[in-house]
Amino acid sequence: MKMRHLVVALLVLGLAVSMPAPAFAQAKSETIKIGVFLPMTGGVAAYGQGSWQGIQFAREMKPTILGKKVELVLVDDKSDKIEAANAVTRLVEKEKVVAIIGSSISGNTMAGGPIAEKAGVPVVSPTATNPLVTQGKKYIFRVCFIDPFQGEMAAKYAYETLKKRRAALIIDKAQDYCVGLADFFEKNFTKLGGQIVAKTYCQTGDKDFTAQISAIKAKNPDVLYMPNYYTEVALAMKQAKDLGLNIPVLSGDGAQDKALIDIGKQYVEGLMFTGHFEKEAANTPLAKKFIPAYEKKYGKVGTFDVMGADAYFVLADAIERAKSTEGAKIRAALANTKNFKGISGTMTIGEDGNAIKSLVIVQVRGGDFRYVATVEPAGVAPEPKKAAPKKK
Repeated sequence: MKMRHLVVALLVLGLAVSMPAPAFAQAKSETIKIGVFLPMTGGVAAYGQGSWQGIQFAREMKPTILGKKVELVLVDDKSDKIEAANAVTRLVEKEKVVAIIGSSISGNTMAGGPIAEKAGVPVVSPTATNPLVTQGKKYIFRVCFIDPFQGEMAAKYAYETLKKRRAALIIDKAQDYCVGLADFFEKNFTKLGGQIVAKTYCQTGDKDFTAQISAIKAKNPDVLYMPNYYTEVALAMKQAKDLGLNIPVLSGDGAQDKALIDIGKQYVEGLMFTGHFEKEAANTPLAKKFIPAYEKKYGKVGTFDVMGADAYFVLADAIERAKSTEGAKIRAALANTKNFKGISGTMTIGEDGNAIKSLVIVQVRGGDFRYVATVEPAGVAPEPKKAAPKKK
């Protein structure tokens, strides 16, 4: 008899363990626990700190989902792939979150994403743009455009708008994002008829770019493409101007952080890049509500702040449409996101996890980021322009 009771107890225990951990843990909870893994320290800490501030403010604007209070659990991935994997493991196994926001960069998202994928926990990245982030995954999503699109648009802008024909590249080979973006630029620039006259490499953390710039200058390019993160871009631009390489410089969304201007000062004046957001182009109802409230509290709104907030709002919308905190149901809702009007623009997310949305061309002018133009993906109608103020 005692043995029978023991078997029954073990079966009950086994059944409990086999249930999806987050759903089981939070089925009767009064809170919904959402995990966040971001680079709060390390080489790209500015990205993570901005996104975290945006996520927290988004939660202030929308503190409940399905009538339950939202609890955010942050783990610092320290700008490192191994730490990113550790962070996701902790969020899934120890914190038992129902979904995760993160990370800021592609390499870290690719390091942590498979762990959440295996556990059936949906992930929404604010700014991981490498196409491999979502490739072959069911539970990984993003609210940003992908690198093939921004690489193509940067090449078109250099060739068609700036009328440049001889491009040089400096590529951070330590970052999947930088290598991928350079490949897409090169492919499209040469397809248009341009020529890549020099291709050089650096690594995250490098301080001296004189060898690369000297090699590039000898090839006489008329445009320089550096799709690297803000620190390397700022340092390389200063040294380029010191060495007399005065040609237009283009970059990617990794350049758009206030730290770029803090580090590069007057040397980054004129830099142009493909970006996710610029205040002047933001015209959705959520943008009109979020931006003034955010600026009242923090003084200024940044791109990574906005993208973090957009990841939170998209995830909250999916959980509410799913009417559940079960991973499979949240995943299905995320894959059926249509025309969601976020702060950075209107986006549609499909089964492939990628967001279809516009990008902006931004330039550093007068020590600030200034809007240049909006580029819509093929087949998408442009957002309506802001209504002109009524005359008194």
